[in-house]
Amino acid sequence: MPYDNNSELPGSVRENLPEHGQDIYREAFNSAWDQYKDPSERRGDASREETAHRVAWSAVKKEYEKDSEGNWVKKD
Repeated sequence: MPYDNNSELPGSVRENLPEHGQDIYREAFNSAWDQYKDPSERRGDASREETAHRVAWSAVKKEYEKDSEGNWVKKD
């Protein structure tokens, strides 16, 4: 279920993250999708998809944060 482009990302990602944040999310998700295909590589009972989404959000949070209005903005 890797994403070929940002328009395929879940609405919660497309509607909240700026384009660059979406790029980060998509690339991290796709990488994690490949890396965690073996269940023994994942924590607990997390599915492959669940794990990939967690990794993707973590990657986004390294470069973006929510401002006081709840918008995702690039960290200083």
